[in-house]
Amino acid sequence: MNPNPLKILVLFYSQHGATYNLARQIARGVESVAGCEAVLRTVPKVSAVCEAVESSIPDSGAPYVQADDLKTCAALALGSPTRFGNMAAAMKYFIDGTIPQWLGAELSGKPATVFTSTSSLHGGQESTLLTMMLPLLHHGMIISGIPFSESALSRTQSGGTPYGASHAAGADNQAALSTEEAELAFAQGRRLAELAVKLAG
Repeated sequence: MNPNPLKILVLFYSQHGATYNLARQIARGVESVAGCEAVLRTVPKVSAVCEAVESSIPDSGAPYVQADDLKTCAALALGSPTRFGNMAAAMKYFIDGTIPQWLGAELSGKPATVFTSTSSLHGGQESTLLTMMLPLLHHGMIISGIPFSESALSRTQSGGTPYGASHAAGADNQAALSTEEAELAFAQGRRLAELAVKLAG
């Protein structure tokens, strides 16, 4: 076992569990690569009320992200549900607060990837993934997607894009991933970790 594994930050926001399930599959893919450790983190809800009453530790699931998680990670997978073709406010609020990390070039040169979920099949997945990449490019990160050499990308009847893993939850917010969605998220995590290993070497 590697005493100093490369830490791959899987940072997500999830309300109904679908984005969390994608994050867990990405983490599994990360940890299929020798010498890599997935670090699952989330962000709190954001509103005037939430900021006043939100606990500093989530009741369940992944811990809230800390500034040090960004500094020490070797790569980043960023995930959010879609809100009108863009990331959710909670994730945008967090990203907008990473100016100190930008000034310190803490993420520059590190690989990154993005993932999302929507309730409808054409609910803005690809625009969300593309707009999530923009702040990562400003941070100097190296963006990785999913190549069509992953056969599930051609087989999927629900989520999954070359820009990143995705899930279509339907009107009843089904959080369970399809076989192809899970396969693509796993492949995306594995690919991110492999890039991190190559760059670290």
